[in-house]
Amino acid sequence: HTFNPSQSYYYKTKLNLKKEVFGYKTQNLRRAFCLIGFVLTCGVLLLAFIWRPQWWVWASCIPCALQEADTVLLRTTDEFQRYIRKKVICLYLSTLKFPISKNPEELLVLRYIQVQKIRYVWDNLEKRFRKVGSLEDSNTCYDIHHTFGPGLTSEEQEVRRLVCGPNAIEVEIQPIWKLLVKQVLNPFYVFQAFTLTLWLSQGYLEYSVAIIILTIISIALSVYDLRQQSVKLHNLVEDHNKVRVTIVVKGLQELESRLLVPGDILTLPGKVSLPCDAVLIDGSCVVDEGMLTGESTPVTKTPLPHTENTSAWKSHSLEDYRKHVLFCGTEVIQVKPSGQGPVRAVVLQTGYNTAKGDLVRSILYPRPLNFKLYSDAFKFIVFLACLGVVGFFYALGVSFGNTAPMALLLLTVTVPPVLPAALTTGIVYAQKRLKKRKIFCISPQRINMCGQINLVCFDKTGTLTEDGLDLWGTIPTADNCFQEVHSFASGRALPWGPLCAAMASCHSLILLDGTIQGDPLDLKMFEGTAWIMEDHKVNQCKFGMSDSNVVIKPGPKASQSPVEAITILHQFPFSSSLQRMSVVARLAGEDHFHVYMKGAPEMLVQFCRSETVPQNFPQELKKYTMQGFRVIALAHKALKMERFSEVESLTREKVESELTFLGLLVMENRLKKETKPVLKELSEARIRTVMITGDNLQTAITVAKSSEMIPRGNQVILVEANEPEECAPASVTWQLEICIDIGNSSVPDGERGSCYHFAMSGKSYQVIFQHFNSLLPKILVNGTIFARMSPGQKSSLVEEFQKLNYYVGMCGDGANDCGALKMAHAGISLSEQEASVASPFTSKTANIECVPRLIKEGRAALVSSFGVFKYLTMYSMTQFIGTSLLYWQLQLFGNYQYLMQDVAITLMVCLTMSSTHAYPNLAPYRPAGHLLSPPLLLSVFLNVCFTCIVQICAFLYVKQHNFSTNGSAERNWAGNATLNPGSVLSFESTTLWPIVTINCIAVAFIFSKGKPFRKPIYTNYIFSLLLISALGLTIFLQFSDFQDIYRRMEVSGIHCTPGVTPMCHGIIFDAILQNRELWLLIKKQFGFYSKSQYKNWQKKLAEDSTWPPTNRTDYSDDGRNGFYINRGYESSEQIPKEKLELEGQATEQHFWSRL
Repeated sequence: HTFNPSQSYYYKTKLNLKKEVFGYKTQNLRRAFCLIGFVLTCGVLLLAFIWRPQWWVWASCIPCALQEADTVLLRTTDEFQRYIRKKVICLYLSTLKFPISKNPEELLVLRYIQVQKIRYVWDNLEKRFRKVGSLEDSNTCYDIHHTFGPGLTSEEQEVRRLVCGPNAIEVEIQPIWKLLVKQVLNPFYVFQAFTLTLWLSQGYLEYSVAIIILTIISIALSVYDLRQQSVKLHNLVEDHNKVRVTIVVKGLQELESRLLVPGDILTLPGKVSLPCDAVLIDGSCVVDEGMLTGESTPVTKTPLPHTENTSAWKSHSLEDYRKHVLFCGTEVIQVKPSGQGPVRAVVLQTGYNTAKGDLVRSILYPRPLNFKLYSDAFKFIVFLACLGVVGFFYALGVSFGNTAPMALLLLTVTVPPVLPAALTTGIVYAQKRLKKRKIFCISPQRINMCGQINLVCFDKTGTLTEDGLDLWGTIPTADNCFQEVHSFASGRALPWGPLCAAMASCHSLILLDGTIQGDPLDLKMFEGTAWIMEDHKVNQCKFGMSDSNVVIKPGPKASQSPVEAITILHQFPFSSSLQRMSVVARLAGEDHFHVYMKGAPEMLVQFCRSETVPQNFPQELKKYTMQGFRVIALAHKALKMERFSEVESLTREKVESELTFLGLLVMENRLKKETKPVLKELSEARIRTVMITGDNLQTAITVAKSSEMIPRGNQVILVEANEPEECAPASVTWQLEICIDIGNSSVPDGERGSCYHFAMSGKSYQVIFQHFNSLLPKILVNGTIFARMSPGQKSSLVEEFQKLNYYVGMCGDGANDCGALKMAHAGISLSEQEASVASPFTSKTANIECVPRLIKEGRAALVSSFGVFKYLTMYSMTQFIGTSLLYWQLQLFGNYQYLMQDVAITLMVCLTMSSTHAYPNLAPYRPAGHLLSPPLLLSVFLNVCFTCIVQICAFLYVKQHNFSTNGSAERNWAGNATLNPGSVLSFESTTLWPIVTINCIAVAFIFSKGKPFRKPIYTNYIFSLLLISALGLTIFLQFSDFQDIYRRMEVSGIHCTPGVTPMCHGIIFDAILQNRELWLLIKKQFGFYSKSQYKNWQKKLAEDSTWPPTNRTDYSDDGRNGFYINRGYESSEQIPKEKLELEGQATEQHFWSRL
């Protein structure tokens, strides 16, 4: 089938970056033929169409233009190439209460599709589906205030409600019958049902019943788990749809939140849970964003400024636009109305377009796992099924009667029905062991992926270091010079001065129910002043406004101050992208205002008058950051204005300029006691560790050295990149850090690539990504420190590591790491907030000891999965060979013979083999990540070949010596006790059955290898006891002389079984094939190298004499190229204003007016 490119287009979503959509039109004749096919194939064709929805579309529809389509087929453009079928739904505008067209007979129809809960409406002018449910980003600040500020008319609201749908995040509780049908229609369960039906029809009752019981339990548990998840998610979002809100429509109107539409004006009377995303236009408020960020500290939101420039509202200035946005699902805990009326906000996004909707969608539609184990397992099962088909035709060929059921039995032998349960047992055991260690998992399939992790990214504050900061001291300035250090350890109160006033007022703390709440750094800084906080209703006549403001007063332990109180009147909140915050305050008894600013020292000095900054500032800053201290700078200026209305009209850029540098606040951030041992353990296991932090670069380097993330004697190369300017292209400077020991001559030349580490800031990372993209892999291969990174940059960095074929783990405290935790192969959150729902793993113990524990359990689970898979493959192949040989004599193993192998050995082995605990030490290499790797394939292949030879020799030996007591048994079914319980015993099955049984026991022992990834087999007491019991029972059955037992087991009393041979040869084969040194030698001799991108880069760079560059500057050759936008970034500070303007040509008003 071919597609016409002109009939398709691409669209992007947050969950799947790109999808391609094709239009189709249903044909009734084709549909009728399909229905006939369903009947003629007894539903097999219907099952195929359920498993492959594109086949149903191709069979029943014809391709057409998208504007004519009644069905669309979506195809993901990732490596999975998955198809999704969607019906085009029609909306009739004639249902509106008011006339939409002058011609009453004209039928106006809107066509839309709904993909992953998001609605896309067909735009006839642009000939594409457009996402609805949100305001266009191209709206300017002027548009937001003046177009939407007055509120929508009732007609506009009605149209938008019809087009956008309800503002609801509804998660349906799936009915049990739906979940059951979905599970049962899984291809493997369908094949299993066919197998069990066949076995039951042939009288193989016991094992069939055992498998049926196991399958029912497995399906029931899966359905129960899915149902519980559905109920929990439903309960999580249920209250969201029941909020009562007040909007502006020719006055105030109260209505249900599900009726909100983008563009509505929402009023915030007080504490409320936000039912939508909205941008604040009047007043300010304090919000708890714990649901989104994992950090339940109050965040102050400020109104969108009144500016008349034509740039998009998100990029009106360098300020982070999130400080104006109220996100759905967050809690408003305090409102501060302006003098113009209540706090008002414009609805930006509704339903699943919101921040909370996106979080729920990420749970409903998780990113598919691209793990080789699962794709290799599928290929292996297909191969076994093909082998079964060969056996089916062989069985038909050797028998000349009506033996189709017998031939089908051979078809079902090759694919063991216990396989799904067996593959998940290792994960279940690992999950149970992790739970005991207080590590909880919401995505069990990722446990196996943890076994392949070879790079772990760590956040710094709260992860590697203690969460809380301790005050160390202040270094004030006077006359352009640093003064004596004031140490907090001395117990003396901080003396009064501008520095004390800045520390007391420049923060975002609030007083809530008598308790001071806010950022821990702000709280610690404020406590250092010994001042106290209280709410105060500011006099409108005095300050020119009516608002609830925070008032700061000296406490009992504070130093004497001539100022009775400081009132904080306005805030410019802290932003991780801006790395600073400022406040406008008024000191009691004064008639003018003051500006206080705090932030990253490197950033803050740019806003200070140069004559106020000490000349030795860089040296003083480096002195403290080199010791691992957290350093904050403070600044101040007086505003010569008497009325607050004048101050309120000032922009942040004007307020934060021409300041006076006040000094430095030094805070201590100690390493957690577990950090150093864990990093050492990971290093010895050859697992790379990387630091991704929002803190100062020099502080991060110092912490990396003190924790030995950067080993002693290794070089650190600082990478600083700058954006292109008018006359100069983008540049990157490589500077060797001189304050470290680089004279370690004992490092071998072969390890040259690991003796240096790149360190850079988020700004440099962004420039390199955009202008030096070819350099990025070279830097990442040895990049260890990434400082001042925004949340979006953290996610982007994790993704870039994954592109180099690293298996990436990410460990963070959940505050700014949510995106990176979701992006990584294994995200481990140390936070217990609701944001941890986005992370596959959550540790209740807030230190990084969980990381090696998780990797150990992942390795054990992965090795167990491989062992179980190899065992079941060997078991199937061994039984297939034995059954095929007996078919030559038109015989089968007896019921109890099968029962012994299938239930007493195989089923119990699969349920207990994986319960072996993880080895306590991390090996310096990972287990194989591919089922189709040479050691694993040869291990199975050689064991199968040897088993085949042994069985054929035994079979021919019996035939040659003619042990049979009834010659007619050779070519009729009388020798098969399955068909005729009173039949004569078969000497062929008597000989082959012990060989097959002992081989099952042998391979179970061989494939249960312990060290280096699991504890020795004898520590798994149940499994060891099972193998010994099974072996003892088999030997007893062979050499006992009880005719009743022989009759039940359908064996004769003549024994000629080489039973110990398979075990001895199997152990020898496995010992040779699992010898890692041997395989490394073979690879080296034949020139085989890893296909991993990072290893190829390491090899290239080790041979490059010019790498790493030091003490030089490189320039890009695209200084005047177009803007490049990294879609991995989440915030607008990375997107140039001009690009946003270019992308926003089709405005919101244009679309709605056309509609």
